[in-house]
Amino acid sequence: MITLEFEKPILEIQNKIEELKKISLESGMDLNKEIETFEQQAMDYKKELYANLKPAQKLQIARHSNRPNFLDYVDLITDDFIELHGDRAGLDDRAIIGGIAKIDGKSVILVGTQKGKSTKENLEYNFGMPQPQGYRKALRLFYHANKFNMPIVTLIDTPGAYPGITAEETGQGIAIAVNLREMAKLNVPIVAVITGEGCSGGALGLGVADKVLILEHAYYTVISPEGCASILWRDAAMTSTATEALKITGPDLMQFKIVDGIIKEPLGGAHNDYAEMGSELKKIIITSINELSKFPAEKLKEERYNKYRNLGVVKE
Repeated sequence: MITLEFEKPILEIQNKIEELKKISLESGMDLNKEIETFEQQAMDYKKELYANLKPAQKLQIARHSNRPNFLDYVDLITDDFIELHGDRAGLDDRAIIGGIAKIDGKSVILVGTQKGKSTKENLEYNFGMPQPQGYRKALRLFYHANKFNMPIVTLIDTPGAYPGITAEETGQGIAIAVNLREMAKLNVPIVAVITGEGCSGGALGLGVADKVLILEHAYYTVISPEGCASILWRDAAMTSTATEALKITGPDLMQFKIVDGIIKEPLGGAHNDYAEMGSELKKIIITSINELSKFPAEKLKEERYNKYRNLGVVKE
């Protein structure tokens, strides 16, 4: 397990516990009380630490290489999943994966950005950075959902849309813009969840939803903190300051009404307990779909429109 810099004091306590256990085993001494004391100290410190994380520390957790990715969540929350490939123009972007799924017996269209956990996987999934064909594939699946009256669930974890020349040449900007327009007009409930990184238009291309949720240690932003630091200060060392200033974590996003709810993660982050994270995510998704399914299509679209029109409005 990779230990983040701010987690090292916890690791030191855990190493001390292991050392005491080894001494107890080898010498036959009864050190159970000392071990229990250190274990309680470790738990208390861990709870306090994760309850008071700074935005820059949450950023590290959101980017943790062992954090569950889209295909992990497919295994964790669905009863069945049939992947649908391609944008119907001859291309299949692996950075966006989607298909028909059953969650707690309910048929949905499930679409999300996919990251890898190794160099090989990241190359296959382009580090979770979709190209235009990925957004067009997602849109094809959204139309499918609309035609067959199936709720849509999107899971978002991307550092942004792919910024390469080929993506620009093949219409990156317009592909995202069309998704924004068309998602706003869909007749079915849409639930979007930011599970890790939610950066720029790359995230928003799957993020126009009736209910937008965010995991406790995920973030959602118009620009990466590194990008912000390079533009405003021309200094990568200012990334931590930029992270604070951007207000990109759950509590601030709730205050600005950019997200509608925060999904609690296992202590230490989603990568510490896949099963617990999957169970909590599944429960929230089902609850959200059931709530939204009570409204007629016209009401959904009206509320969706108003939700986004009100973002960033300054009232006297």
